[in-house]
Amino acid sequence: MRLTSPRIAPLADAEMGEEQNEILAPMRSGRGPVGGRILNIFRTLAREPKAMKGFLAWGNYILSKKNGLPEREREIVILRIGFLCRSGYEWTQHKAIGLRCGLTEDEIERIKTGADASWSDADAALIRASDELNKDHFISNATWGALKQHFTDKQCMDVVFTAGQYTQVSMILNSFGIQLDEGQTLDPDLKGF
Repeated sequence: MRLTSPRIAPLADAEMGEEQNEILAPMRSGRGPVGGRILNIFRTLAREPKAMKGFLAWGNYILSKKNGLPEREREIVILRIGFLCRSGYEWTQHKAIGLRCGLTEDEIERIKTGADASWSDADAALIRASDELNKDHFISNATWGALKQHFTDKQCMDVVFTAGQYTQVSMILNSFGIQLDEGQTLDPDLKGF
């Protein structure tokens, strides 16, 4: 975690107005990813409800079946970006999601190491693409060629869309100082960043 306290505090239920309650209603109803809880990221973003609506629309695409990447592969990209951005909150949330989507504990640990950590060619291409997007905001011809051996044009586009979305999410989390939700533990490799 970059900050030990929030720069922008999450809203308490009593602070929320009609527009915020309307946006958060699906999450409260249990239709959200954490069964009725409103995570700190959403309580913080609710301070700017118009921005939050746009953010959720794009984020819902990335996390939906409309994204051409299978869930497991999508989570490889998200976790690699979260780790590269040193986003403890992002890593913590998506580690649990990654496990539900078929990643193993060992694979999640190896995501930290990178593409040369005993991955299949397809998984290594996803990690290399994430690394290049993070470093240079561009996928090299060699990595693009490796992706194309395993993924369609739409899926390759969704690699870029997913990496871009979670780079933005990591920037938000890190800069606003969004803290872990109750009951979560920070990965020791992300302490002190």
